[in-house]
Amino acid sequence: MAKPVKVEFLFDFGSPNAYLSDLVIPQIERRTAVKFDYVPVLLGGIFKATGNVSPAESLRGIKNKREYMMVEMARFIRRHNVTSFRQNPFFPVNTLMLMRGAVAAQFEGVFEPYVRAGFHHMWEEPKKMDDPDVFRAAFQASGLDADLLITRAQQDDVKKRLLELTSDAVNRGAFGSPTFFVGKEMFFGKDQLRDVEESIVEQTKGA
Repeated sequence: MAKPVKVEFLFDFGSPNAYLSDLVIPQIERRTAVKFDYVPVLLGGIFKATGNVSPAESLRGIKNKREYMMVEMARFIRRHNVTSFRQNPFFPVNTLMLMRGAVAAQFEGVFEPYVRAGFHHMWEEPKKMDDPDVFRAAFQASGLDADLLITRAQQDDVKKRLLELTSDAVNRGAFGSPTFFVGKEMFFGKDQLRDVEESIVEQTKGA
């Protein structure tokens, strides 16, 4: 029997492009019958380890590039009929608590609803999710035990696991979010999703 292709989505809630990717992934899963593994990573940690910076910093003072990136985002939103996206007025948000919470949610068996809620409160009904009170109220409103997740997020096994996932991402070539792996092949950015799907099909046939 052919071994299934492993497809990974390395994400940080602070990336609007990770959110937009998350909206498109289910369509690819349906077409390919391959499930994506969601891997929480800390974007700030990746930036520090690779010497990368956020687009807000890297584009400062560059004429036309930021404007083009906004055009490109609008194009993606139109192509995929996205109606739920809202710019977060508190951007950039420190996502350490959010991403530790994601690992805690994995350990507690509530990862999928946590991911749905995290993206919702960052990019659909945007909030200042690095404020502990806002964080607690948001996840509580989404039906999750926010107090449990906040407690678990502070424990050493959760902190260690997030560090491991982030370091592993860098060691495999990642420098930002969203990053995708199809087997060992890496793709960066939401606009690579077409190539991600193509690679899934190719590797599935070759498996």
